[in-house]
Amino acid sequence: MRIVILSPPGVQSLDIVGPAEVFWEAARRLGDMTKYDIQIMSTGGPSISGTGQLRFVADCTIFDDDEPIDTLLVAGDPSFQAIDPQVIIWLRRRVPTVRRFGSICTGVFLLAAAGLLDGKRVTTHWECAPKFSRDFPDIEMDADAIYIRDGSLITAAGVTAGIDLALALVEEDYGREVALIVARYMVMFMKRPGGQSQFSAHLVGQMSETTLIQRAQDYILANLATSLSIETVATKVGMSTRNFGRVFRQELGITPIDFITAARTDAARRLLEDTNQPLQRIATVSGFGDVHAMRRAFAKTIGVSPNEYRSRFQPATSWSRSKITAVKSELEHAAQV
Repeated sequence: MRIVILSPPGVQSLDIVGPAEVFWEAARRLGDMTKYDIQIMSTGGPSISGTGQLRFVADCTIFDDDEPIDTLLVAGDPSFQAIDPQVIIWLRRRVPTVRRFGSICTGVFLLAAAGLLDGKRVTTHWECAPKFSRDFPDIEMDADAIYIRDGSLITAAGVTAGIDLALALVEEDYGREVALIVARYMVMFMKRPGGQSQFSAHLVGQMSETTLIQRAQDYILANLATSLSIETVATKVGMSTRNFGRVFRQELGITPIDFITAARTDAARRLLEDTNQPLQRIATVSGFGDVHAMRRAFAKTIGVSPNEYRSRFQPATSWSRSKITAVKSELEHAAQV
């Protein structure tokens, strides 16, 4: 299968490297490196400048003679450079000829601009989703999904989500067992629990540029275990309750209550990952008060229960001896191969 990763100038480097590593590792595990033919395609010259001061040598360009493509993935450019009309022309001509196609991060903007997403449900990086919805209001955007499959189209959220996308395609091509072996080797989840919201709550909390709202955020994060009424927080920063709620929402796009819930969920999440404390203790420390309130918050903001989250993100030190032995044996076998 020829996998072509279309890479615009300024491409997010991991949008190329992440999926390429998954496909390469799958071929290696299958014992046949021809199972996947991975090609990097540029939109112009023979090389591509990527993020992290990396530079890629292109295998082909959009101006070369057409060759069969099984899977076409469009990588993203975090700088949102102007879309090259030649790329749009190429996409419109080639996408109908491939078995499946998709995007990683802001690559979805190129597919949308080419008119290839009509009637489709898509995702992109949570930070870029509002711009996408403004630019393409008629296309359904799910800003919380890690990746979405809609017929022959598959779109992924930002950066590392390209790895999740590639694992899903490997599972589709060669079965769950192969994909699971690749995921374990790369120290990845076969399927991540929850959506992008589990990764972004504290990032959202750092976005305000208003000093008073920053002070409110700092106070909230430092006092999660207290009652944290909106009146109390507003008073702490010298604002009326009504004005505080209005300015907070204007700055962050969410209400103070939503921010408090997200911050408490983040705090509980870290305790679930890093400690063996009982759920009631975690609920108390993170400000939920009781396990039922914490469960409701997790279901709303992450999409999984605290117990399921802990089981998925369980530290290796809590694994059973048999699990550690099994994984160690598998990796030793892989090294010999």
